[in-house]
Amino acid sequence: MSLEAGRKIRTMIVDDEDLARQVLREFLSARPEIEIVAECANGFEAVKAAAELDPSLLFLDIQMPKLDGFEVLELIGANRAVIFCTAYDTFAIKAFEVHAVDYLLKPISGERFHAALRRAEERLSGKAPAAPLPAQELAASARPPSQYLDRIPVRDGTSVFIIPVAKLDYAEAQDDYVALVSAGKKHLKQQTISSLETALDPSRFLRIHRSYIVNLERVMKIEPFGKDTHVAVLAGGQQLPVSRAGHARLRAFLDR
Repeated sequence: MSLEAGRKIRTMIVDDEDLARQVLREFLSARPEIEIVAECANGFEAVKAAAELDPSLLFLDIQMPKLDGFEVLELIGANRAVIFCTAYDTFAIKAFEVHAVDYLLKPISGERFHAALRRAEERLSGKAPAAPLPAQELAASARPPSQYLDRIPVRDGTSVFIIPVAKLDYAEAQDDYVALVSAGKKHLKQQTISSLETALDPSRFLRIHRSYIVNLERVMKIEPFGKDTHVAVLAGGQQLPVSRAGHARLRAFLDR
């Protein structure tokens, strides 16, 4: 998303602390090229506002209740200029891996703030281009290598659903999306099944077919289905196809 000459920069502030939003608002009020289109106190508000208002620039806190900053970006897309504002330096490297414009540590000084804003203007004008990571890699980049997902945020229009991983029955690949099935409901998320597989705990989830990942706790039995083929029967009665390689892995787990 680039900035057209003469147009104001549509800007959104996302932080769960009112004082932090106030500080950013005061800094931005001195910049006539900025138009604050929304202030959001949590990630759910941010996803809704981004879908409705399409901001070019985000000042985004990372550690927030409900959805963290990386999850917000995962849901709204990374094709925006993002300046992270946080009290912790833990995610600094990860922030730049998702091509953030800058990473401001609270309390934010005026000099540091305006330097970050100049960088954002250069990014939006095309003077400092950056290729953002695919959306599904954003949240993954914030996790330590040994830490797996415990929840999956999914956007449906301006609404956000949180699926606890423990309640995920299975995932099915559908082109560039995955269908996440939980409690009898299906949610579509723009993500490849391979990237989802790497984010799930392999001791709890298994790729049984090129198009299916199953929660091993939901598998009741394996049944033959035609010549040299099998299906996994889940607790809810669903039958999922099992490839030859998947059958060997699944059988090894069930035989433990």
